Amino acid sequence: MRDKTLNLQPKKILPRLTKNSFEKTAWQVKNVVCGIDEVGRGCLAGPLVTAAVILPSGKAHSMLRDSKTMSEAERYKAYLWIKKHCFYGIGIASNRVIDRHNIWQATLIAMQRAVTNLMAIAPQTPAAILVDAMPLKMHDSIYRSIPVHHFPKGEQKSSSIAAASILAKVWRDELITRMSYSFPGYALEEHKGYATKKHQTSLNDQHISLIHRITFLKNEAQKKGELDEQQQQRLC
Repeated sequence: MRDKTLNLQPKKILPRLTKNSFEKTAWQVKNVVCGIDEVGRGCLAGPLVTAAVILPSGKAHSMLRDSKTMSEAERYKAYLWIKKHCFYGIGIASNRVIDRHNIWQATLIAMQRAVTNLMAIAPQTPAAILVDAMPLKMHDSIYRSIPVHHFPKGEQKSSSIAAASILAKVWRDELITRMSYSFPGYALEEHKGYATKKHQTSLNDQHISLIHRITFLKNEAQKKGELDEQQQQRLC
């Protein structure tokens, strides 16, 4: 008998997509889905981190929501629950990968890595992969047969995506905080690599570190018309 969850088609279901409709359909036939999200696309420094999460069947905890709407304490509490109860994989794209491929391609690379790491430990193959907005393609992997559904505001429509959002956010925050000890002077532990005024001021006061995204810094400087000869020397 054909797996009912494989009949889900984005064009048919998206107009009436309700919260956790993919999860509930899969759980009804004792299957699961995988949610994916990323954190750190807009940062000037540090890696981009993605997470792929499979929730336990029938368990969509109320604390699983868009990580951007949560306090640090709420995210960490949810993070501990996810690590204890879910199967998950992390995919990381370093600043060098971002500079080499561009942020869009680096995000897709990191998402594929997260799925691969998840599948290495998952007890069953998910009936579908759910992604927040990004049109992830798995056709060049051994998981090409798994349908991928991407849609906007994924964290609001899928607890699996929300869990991935939380996991990626806390994971990256902790990673950047550890990096701040090796790269002092940029206040990375405060802004986590984002383009805050304090971060930009620190870049004017000292040399660019090994974890800064050169392409992003060039774009920022060009936008402000501040790419003088000295900055060009530092960025090249």
